[in-house]
Amino acid sequence: MQKYILKGLCCAGCASKIEKLLKEQGYPSAVINMATSELILDEKEIDLEKITKIVTSIEPGVIVIPKQSEIKITNEIDYNELKKIVISSVFFILGIFSSHFGYSLSIQLLFFIVSYILVGQKVLKKTFQNIKRLDFFDENFLMSIATIGAFLIGEYPEGVAVMLFYSIGEFFQNIAVTRSRNSIKSLVSIKAEYANVLENGETIKVKPENVQIGQTIIIKPGEKVPIDGIVLNGKSSLDTSALTGESTPKSINRDEEVLSGMINLSGLLTVQTTKNFSDSAVSKILNLVESASINKTKTEKFITKFAKVYTPIIVFIAVLLAVVPPIIFNEPFVPWFYKALILLVISCPCALVLSIPLGYFAGIGRLAKEGILVKGSNYIDVLSKTTYVSFDKTGTLTEGKFKVTKVVSKNEFSGKKLLEIAKMVECNSNHPIAKTIMDFGTISCKTSLDDFEEFSEVLGKGIISRINGSEIIAGNEKLMEEKNINFEKLDVYETAVHFAVDGVYAGYILISDKLKKDSKETVLELKKLGIKKVSMLTGDKKDIAEKIASELNLDEYYSDLLPEDKVKIIEEIEANKSKKETIAFVGEGINDAPVIARADVGISMGTLGSDAAIETADVVIMNDKPSKLISAIKISKRTQNIAFQNIFVILIVKIAFISLGIFGETTMWQAVFADVGVALLSVLNAVRILK
Repeated sequence: MQKYILKGLCCAGCASKIEKLLKEQGYPSAVINMATSELILDEKEIDLEKITKIVTSIEPGVIVIPKQSEIKITNEIDYNELKKIVISSVFFILGIFSSHFGYSLSIQLLFFIVSYILVGQKVLKKTFQNIKRLDFFDENFLMSIATIGAFLIGEYPEGVAVMLFYSIGEFFQNIAVTRSRNSIKSLVSIKAEYANVLENGETIKVKPENVQIGQTIIIKPGEKVPIDGIVLNGKSSLDTSALTGESTPKSINRDEEVLSGMINLSGLLTVQTTKNFSDSAVSKILNLVESASINKTKTEKFITKFAKVYTPIIVFIAVLLAVVPPIIFNEPFVPWFYKALILLVISCPCALVLSIPLGYFAGIGRLAKEGILVKGSNYIDVLSKTTYVSFDKTGTLTEGKFKVTKVVSKNEFSGKKLLEIAKMVECNSNHPIAKTIMDFGTISCKTSLDDFEEFSEVLGKGIISRINGSEIIAGNEKLMEEKNINFEKLDVYETAVHFAVDGVYAGYILISDKLKKDSKETVLELKKLGIKKVSMLTGDKKDIAEKIASELNLDEYYSDLLPEDKVKIIEEIEANKSKKETIAFVGEGINDAPVIARADVGISMGTLGSDAAIETADVVIMNDKPSKLISAIKISKRTQNIAFQNIFVILIVKIAFISLGIFGETTMWQAVFADVGVALLSVLNAVRILK
């Protein structure tokens, strides 16, 4: 995938035309992200000169810049346009008052023409280029016809005023768009500019992209962590808010993991890198946020289609308005032609086409600031309509930080032998329970991968392995029953891992877990938000599930579930809900991959930096707090509300001024002022979500 910054592109309609023309000229994958001014292409062979020519043929002055992996704030305000507006205004004022100074009509007209050309040359040039491509229905064509028409009927001041007001409005609108983009991007500008690489006792500053796996870097107080890695020496406090949205600093010590994007607050850290920059946490976050607005909502898609149909219809009505009354009713031509020009001025759909995508991108940026990553603005709409929420238990509602509470051996096995067996079989598993067993006690694992003749993890059940000729099984009661092991069934709230060697029951290890501090509050707040049903789907046995469901006041719980069972339950909920309602499933993102994929919106939490979580889920909560789901739903609802506010206000203003124009109750410059004004207001309203 290749990305290019389209520096200076602020016209949403032009972006749509550029995208269309690129597809026609051999780049079918072309997508323009207006919120980030990015052109995204999937083609292997890309001719930058050809692309630049296509872009500038539609929007002169736009610069095409190859984009690196980081988000850069490249949009700047073009103050040359402001100079032209100021000079044009001076000539316009001279034209207005020229009669008072005794100038002739020809001198007055000259003042107006100079004023008009200064601010209108860009619009006229675009119009001419569009006509060559037989493309008439855009704001440049409408503005050109309206203002030239005003000159033709002798309304010189009005023709200039329309173009001048339009240019002033466009300038302020571009300022608002540029600053809005920069504000949104700054929320996720978390990449370090450099890394201090330690080589031969000296530190060298290099770009994070040039740091290799296994190199040693120094992170000084106040610096951002440039690459994911493990602390070799030092201890410190880290600001993780850019990744997780959490303001409380995190203490870090030797042998613990640090992630790119965190800020070192106090101590000096020596870190060994474990990933390339392209695979690091900050890179994944930046790429995810940047590409999120490409997956558009139904609202955005509707607005794009609406604009394509709406503008030609308005132009057709304007033609009828200019022609029918004078011909059929013998009305004077000039007043009706003037009314038609007003209709053309107010019909520009830019406010809708620009503000709606920008509003959704602002929502994406705000969610990222809260430590919530969404893979597309379409999921904002889905989140806002959430009516059913199902949680996984372990690591989602509970802390997932297990501790061994009891080791019970059976038959001829001793406690020490059982623990040795447990560590032998669990040493190759990444499951949290396996890691808990590995960290318990002083016995170390002496098994290598070469010792395993067989090793397979059975999702939701446990592990089947063969080591040095012996079959060792570790898992829950279901796995023991499947393998016909004569084991001891337990009536306890803890999680029990049973072990068997060559069909002989060796004993069990009890592991406890506890609820997260905000789990109960999350369930309560979800119900306040109007969620119909909050349920828990877990592979644990009924006693444990029942206890947790009671503590949290859940509506339903399902226990003893395999991954495929969870999918079936979500499908049952799906069958009984209405089309407008949506289901959210919240899980760890690895074991729950099937059900996360099946839900309307799959949410992975407690998986900071997990590749599997980011790839599987639609939404990734970058910390361990289920209460972030409340923030995600609230921000999504607010984002969608702002989008609907903009649509409503823009359409009301346009309908009002179209009506006033037809009945002769407004002037052309008032119409353009209303059109550009409502566009500016809608842009400002769209980025309110950031505050």
